[in-house]
Amino acid sequence: MSKEVLSAILLVIFFGVMLYVGYSTRKHATDVNGFVLGGRSVGPWLTAFAFGTSYFSAVIFVGYAGQFGWNFGMSSTWAGLGNAFIGSLLAWNVLGRRTRIMTQHLDAKTMPDFFGKRFESTPLKVAASVIVFIFLIPYTASLYNGLSSLFGMAFNVPYYVVIIVMAILTGIYVIIGGYMATAINDFIQGIIMLFGISAVIFSVLKQNGGLLLTMQKLSAVECEGWSGGAFTSFLGPDPLALLFVVMLTSLGTWGLPQMVGKFYAIKSEHDIQKGTIISTVFAIIVAGGCYFLGGFGRLYADKIAYNEVTGKPLFDTIIPNMLSTLPAFVIAIVIVLVLSASMSTLSSLVLTSSSTFTLDVIKVASKKEMDDKKQVRTMQIFIVFFIVVSAIIAIFKDAHPEVTFIAQMMGVSWGALAGAFLAPFLYGLYWKGVTKAATAVCYVWGCGIAILQMIITLSGTDVSGWGPILGYIFRSSINSGVIAMVGGLVIVPFFSLFTAKQDAKVVDEMFDWYDVKHEVSFKTSLND
Repeated sequence: MSKEVLSAILLVIFFGVMLYVGYSTRKHATDVNGFVLGGRSVGPWLTAFAFGTSYFSAVIFVGYAGQFGWNFGMSSTWAGLGNAFIGSLLAWNVLGRRTRIMTQHLDAKTMPDFFGKRFESTPLKVAASVIVFIFLIPYTASLYNGLSSLFGMAFNVPYYVVIIVMAILTGIYVIIGGYMATAINDFIQGIIMLFGISAVIFSVLKQNGGLLLTMQKLSAVECEGWSGGAFTSFLGPDPLALLFVVMLTSLGTWGLPQMVGKFYAIKSEHDIQKGTIISTVFAIIVAGGCYFLGGFGRLYADKIAYNEVTGKPLFDTIIPNMLSTLPAFVIAIVIVLVLSASMSTLSSLVLTSSSTFTLDVIKVASKKEMDDKKQVRTMQIFIVFFIVVSAIIAIFKDAHPEVTFIAQMMGVSWGALAGAFLAPFLYGLYWKGVTKAATAVCYVWGCGIAILQMIITLSGTDVSGWGPILGYIFRSSINSGVIAMVGGLVIVPFFSLFTAKQDAKVVDEMFDWYDVKHEVSFKTSLND
């Protein structure tokens, strides 16, 4: 059976399952709490897989794996392990329980809603919503990256058809079933990703003669400044650049609203403990596997496409060309894998964007009372809006690759969101002394760094003359994104020390909720 026929059969089955899940979960999406959070009763497996599949999209599998694998070789696997142990394990342990308790106590349904209620500030809530609105749209559009080359390898169909089909199907099941449909489909898509990445790695290694021979081939690839073995070394040819990649892609998730929102919905303490393990194992296999696979990209240097002007490789073509010679069944699995990764992240982003804009902007600005039914309907309308806009941007970008503004906006989105939100959210969960002013300054800091980076890149400004530190920081959106995050962790406590504090009684009451006592069984907690 040809790869076209096999891929088509698997896709039809895949789409059918996604739509059925959306239809069967519609009863959970009748009110705001159910539509946005699944009634805060989602178990560990669904939450952990929802977290993981929202984390790892086609951008990771096709774009980042190809780019970082080419730049760092096998050491790019550290990015995947960082995603697992910092972005998943540590995130669940540091944020999971406190986020669930505090957001339930405050009745906060979104990250901007948390800021508004935690710091008693509607302006902070609205400002956060605007930041989410601005920076999540280009981030959403980036999810279609890589699909063009992959589907071009398997089917002879226009790229815009792929985008439209993916957008429509994702929109249908999210609109009908809300968070619960997204969570269940994420679980199914996550299983596909687990088996898919394992099958691909096995096939690529087998094609190159096994792990040992493949590593020997890679160690022979030349790298400037190295006598040999640069791309098989422990930390690769550029350890500092690798460190920045690990930090942005791992620590950055702590400040992304679509990621943190998964902790709002989890059911119980026991589920958090199980979810931590499941999420970490998932990330080790999927993220570690993706970057491990990308590390072999240099072995396919004669097959990939290059930029005619710069001579640099087109990173989105590396992974597809690695896979093009694999058996038809493996290619079919990869097609469904990448589509799963893209649709799961897309559903999470549009649900986050629509709920944030509806609950934190439209509802606040509305002069009339909005009941649950009207709020849900408004969110469904905005889901359509966000999906349509992201699809249009993706199609326009593919038709006009010379328009670099869109690509640069995608590059700075992660850094802007994490730089603006990570520090005030983290400190807000643990420290009573965080102030509204410090949070506002962090908003400006995170977005300001991201916008400055975009201006520098678009204008072609040479930053090498800015000195060794500033020149290195603004050399890429990855470096400046890390500085935005780390800087926020310093800015928030610094400005909190000498700006107006919240009412002590109000804050104490928020944090007293952590200490509310309740009886549990011996298997959960032993007496002293």
